[in-house]
Amino acid sequence: MNEIWQQFIEGMKNTGWLEYIAVFTGIASVWFSRLESIWTYPVGLINTIIYIYLSIQGDLFGEASVNLYYTIMSIIGWYMWWRRDENKVAVLHVTHSDGKMWLYQIAFFLFFYFSIFFALTYLKKSFAEGAIPWADAFASATAFTGMWLMTKKKVESWYWWIATNIASIPLYFVKGYVFTSVYYFVLLVFAFWGLAEWKKRAGLRKLSAA
Repeated sequence: MNEIWQQFIEGMKNTGWLEYIAVFTGIASVWFSRLESIWTYPVGLINTIIYIYLSIQGDLFGEASVNLYYTIMSIIGWYMWWRRDENKVAVLHVTHSDGKMWLYQIAFFLFFYFSIFFALTYLKKSFAEGAIPWADAFASATAFTGMWLMTKKKVESWYWWIATNIASIPLYFVKGYVFTSVYYFVLLVFAFWGLAEWKKRAGLRKLSAA
């Protein structure tokens, strides 16, 4: 435990200002998403763009691809959450996935997991020595799935975020991004909070529609 603590202290000392900005904007973005606020996306874009740069620097190519995907999906999600009908009421609402959507998201996860795993296994031999294919692929594929579902305001997106955060805490720690590891721990707590909030919103929506 003492060795881990010393590694944590040393890692915090070596944390750059860009990583601090990325962490705080990431936490703010998750806070806004829990509240179903459109600010989720513009604030999140600052986080994802910085992490693309940091991930490439650290040979975290799985995470770099995730953040590139986040950036693209943030623009799409921003539009989808912003859309209004003729009465200026939001078109998209928080809902649960039906059986068909569950099958889609599992297939979505498996496709990206195996694609990223095999890609990183190949890249590790040439110029991505810092990659951990199975761990990077899991963190990436769960994140891809969670972000996709979040643009659709599906409650189940939070389950995938929980899985992403659990995988990312040790992954970033062993690669020297200690503050980012702490960040994912904070996001894990927020993910449980967001899950509870969105379940409540979906339930109220269902009652009002009945």
